[in-house]
Amino acid sequence: MKAEFYKGNRQRLYAKLPAGSMVAFFSGRVVLKTNDEFFPFFADRSFVYLTGLDTCVEAVLLAAKDADGSVDERIYILPPDPFKERWTGTRVKPPEAEAISGCSDIRFIEAFQGDFRKLALCGNYGSLYLDLYKVNDWDADRQAHEFLKYVQAYMPFIQIGNANALIRELRLIKQPCEIEALKYGEKITGEGILAMMRASHPGMYEYQYKAEFDRALQQYKAYPYGFPPIISAGRNNFCIHYYSYTGQAQDGDMILNDVGVSWDNLITDVSRGWPCNGRFTDRQRILYECALATSDHLFEIVKPGMRMEDVDKTIHAYCGVQLMDAGLIQDLSEERQIMWHNGAHHIGFDVHDVVATPEIIGPNMAFCIDVGVYYEAWGIGFRIEDNCLTTEDGCINLSAGIPRTIEDIESVMND
Repeated sequence: MKAEFYKGNRQRLYAKLPAGSMVAFFSGRVVLKTNDEFFPFFADRSFVYLTGLDTCVEAVLLAAKDADGSVDERIYILPPDPFKERWTGTRVKPPEAEAISGCSDIRFIEAFQGDFRKLALCGNYGSLYLDLYKVNDWDADRQAHEFLKYVQAYMPFIQIGNANALIRELRLIKQPCEIEALKYGEKITGEGILAMMRASHPGMYEYQYKAEFDRALQQYKAYPYGFPPIISAGRNNFCIHYYSYTGQAQDGDMILNDVGVSWDNLITDVSRGWPCNGRFTDRQRILYECALATSDHLFEIVKPGMRMEDVDKTIHAYCGVQLMDAGLIQDLSEERQIMWHNGAHHIGFDVHDVVATPEIIGPNMAFCIDVGVYYEAWGIGFRIEDNCLTTEDGCINLSAGIPRTIEDIESVMND
């Protein structure tokens, strides 16, 4: 992504701010793993969406919008520290931060609190917008939550606004450069899935499948993963989020994978299932055709104007009819016994993207169409998950080039 992308994102954010307000986004800190070992740093995705600075630990974007609508913005980063940089790598310097973000005012983090205090006390700004979102109430506080406590303790006259709601609106519609990044990410994801398909055979361990996926990805600058790969065989397919990689594929088992890469910070999310021996059994074929017909139907009908909630409802209803016609359920009310999870979520800077979930679908939205089938009585579980991009009058399947029909999968595996 070019600096113009990040600068444009900030300008669209500022346009949503009321005059006389401030906004702050924090990149986050490294998280302790054990003793003196830390998890690899992973910057807050909304901070990255606004700045492009995905390696800057403890960085802050601070902006203040005046009564006349003008905005003063600055980014705070850690200062150079030759000793620490020996251990943890070179820090981004101000000229680099400016080139990446398009922000001309780069300061060191030591100035942040004092600068904010001056803005808060000058009388021109009555509110501060922070991203205080948590998945669960008991989740650990992030930098924004800690800063909120400081503001409430020393500047209780400052009103707090919801920056999370603003950023969700921005991230919903994908821009042309984001769409191009997704398309290239699908290519890389496809290479990883093809590598697993071609290597697949009975007796192969799940960690060996993962090694094939890793090797394919490492030919590109596609690390880190978009999310931890889900790769499983046989009975392990009935754990929806499975990360152990310890099982061994037995002859007749289905292989399930749910994988994606991060390219230019845009994350793909694709699922494919195949028989480890390269040939679908009659039972596998019945279930697979039910799921594939459902996926194909969705790509035929999804378009702007459709209700977003109807994507998931249609996946369950349509596949339920397929399962009933195949004699696997007796009534549509039973489809949840086989289809265990919902079938649509947005993708972008997060694999489950932080967006304002729309009531009505519009152009340039990107979300998954995910058809999962888990029939324990036959020991068969898999999902077909593709990435849908809406257009002006329909949609396209961004991951259509990754083998998804029975004929194409068997051809790849037996070529």
